[in-house]
Amino acid sequence: MDRETAQNRVKELHNLINQYNYEYHVLDNPSVPDAEYDRLMRELTEIESEFPDLVTPESPTQRVGGEALSAFEKVEHRTPMLSLANAFGEASLRDFDRRIRQAIGDDFTYVCELKIDGLAVSLQYEDGLFVLGSTRGDGTVGENITANLKTIRSIPIRLKEDLTFEVRGEAYMPRKSFERLNKEREKKGEMLFANPRNAAAGSLRQLDPRIAASRHLDIFLYGIGNYGSLGVDTHSGALEYLAKLGLKVNKEWRKCQTIDDVIEYIDTWTEKRPDLDYDIDGIVIKVDSIEQQDRLGFTAKSPRWAIAYKFPAEEVVTRLTDIELSVGRTGVITPTAILEPVQVAGTTVQRASLHNEDLIREKDIMLGDWVIVKKAGDIIPEVVNVLTERRTGEETVFHMPTHCPACDSDLVRLEGEVALRCINPKCPAQRREGLIHFVSRNAMNIDGLGEKVIGQLFEHELIRDPADIYFLKKEQLLELERMGEKSVNNLLAAIEKSKSNSLEKLLFGLGIRHVGERAAKVLAEHYETMDNLIAASRDDLVTIPEVGEKMSDSIATYFESEEVEELISELKSAGVNMTYKGPRISEAAESGSIFSNKTVVLTGKLEKLTRNEAKEKIEALGGQVTGSVSKKTDLVIAGEDAGSKLTKAQELNIEIWDEEKLLEELNR
Repeated sequence: MDRETAQNRVKELHNLINQYNYEYHVLDNPSVPDAEYDRLMRELTEIESEFPDLVTPESPTQRVGGEALSAFEKVEHRTPMLSLANAFGEASLRDFDRRIRQAIGDDFTYVCELKIDGLAVSLQYEDGLFVLGSTRGDGTVGENITANLKTIRSIPIRLKEDLTFEVRGEAYMPRKSFERLNKEREKKGEMLFANPRNAAAGSLRQLDPRIAASRHLDIFLYGIGNYGSLGVDTHSGALEYLAKLGLKVNKEWRKCQTIDDVIEYIDTWTEKRPDLDYDIDGIVIKVDSIEQQDRLGFTAKSPRWAIAYKFPAEEVVTRLTDIELSVGRTGVITPTAILEPVQVAGTTVQRASLHNEDLIREKDIMLGDWVIVKKAGDIIPEVVNVLTERRTGEETVFHMPTHCPACDSDLVRLEGEVALRCINPKCPAQRREGLIHFVSRNAMNIDGLGEKVIGQLFEHELIRDPADIYFLKKEQLLELERMGEKSVNNLLAAIEKSKSNSLEKLLFGLGIRHVGERAAKVLAEHYETMDNLIAASRDDLVTIPEVGEKMSDSIATYFESEEVEELISELKSAGVNMTYKGPRISEAAESGSIFSNKTVVLTGKLEKLTRNEAKEKIEALGGQVTGSVSKKTDLVIAGEDAGSKLTKAQELNIEIWDEEKLLEELNR
């Protein structure tokens, strides 16, 4: 074959393969068998091998190729990729609709789309050729993942028109691909992915595009970065135009005239959601008119003309096979349900919280029962109810033990408490859990000293109390399993760094009963030094705001112990800081902040802040962050997959913000 003939044939093969690829991956309607597609790809590969100069970036053979990257380049988005505000129920949707009508009147329509649970990406085309693909990142700057996105067969390398523009969408892993991937990883003894979303995100952030190619990802495109002169004046028109260009658009979108139509669409897909071959976690609602979108504008972080309705927590049925007991750092005996493995909200669940004996009795839970399990956000799943009608008579009543499963001491139920408790101060389980708490992120934050390493140190009798951590030697750590020299050096550096923490971190880490993070900060600010706090009487302590009689008794009793006196002395000799370094909470409360003297609850998964970062920022502005919703709660911040706390807040008519609203207020 001469070069001219080869060049003409390459062009023909490009057109044929791209057409067959589009039919198979976008239209889901192939016109030729797989064998024919494969034959054409082999022919193109052979010609390109013989004539390397005919290989172009748009060739179908270049979807997977090149060397693995050492790192991803940063990409600044031409138009920011803003996230959407969230709605958590019909009331939130109607409030959104009310705001739209107040701003632009009643003459408008909505477009509803399935909210694909994947990774938001941007695709840039120049003269019809795909030249750059990136992640959303922080909305302003993402990462260049072009090579990995090219492995997604439903993304056309060349459009049907020679346009220069940016299109946005959601890359995802189909359920079949996810199941196949986890089976392969299980055979290799590798850690399984928790859900398709994590698997898709992990795949697109592989430095070797061949790994991404093996994961069989897909994509739906849903928007244009800048409409410019594309000639579309509605979002629905844009979706139709994207499909016309050869881009894969989800076909389940619908135009809705009223908010009632929107709610009907949501109800439909709440029921049909399990039938899809990909995961969705909600519905996106947008004002259709581009001109009206422009008039509505944006907040600092999200458009005012769109909102994302989030599905409520998923419930499933499975069998409870056993109840396992654990001993916490305060001696509380906590029962945990052991379940037959079941998929809940994209993850395999085998354990669920039962809280205490009273809950087991209240819900009439028996060993062998069929139960309803709910998982909300990133918290441990919980048993919602028992299907008593499924009982066969073979179920057995569960009895809580009379002795500690760790040290065999008598268990007691203290007056006014529902929990059984081991009160042996030398109980090994309590000591071990106390050490895990001491090094945790919200306490002394010693990176690298996780649960497994603490367990090894405890088993080898290298540590028995927190002070022992500061006297560990390099040679002792090197003897531990999976602890090389680099890991040991990093751990020793983290231990050294923790010595300079502010006093409240140490107080919280000590695990004084009834003293949480907030109380530790209040005490540290008020007394300024550990010695001042130790010298405080019960009468002094009880006068401090937020410190009641129960807490003051607990603090005073704790510091009266000779064992604690010795521990504090050893920590001092190790060089651990004993003074308060943080901001003045009282000054923040007096500053007039919107959070001043407010009780705030954080629930669900935040995207831009960690839970601890959000907590610290709110408390620095005079707010108090607590762990449960009650009538005393002033505000709930609800992230993704918010569950029972959000539901309770709605029932109590407590003000609810999403993360974007929180960030807007923090940045004022």
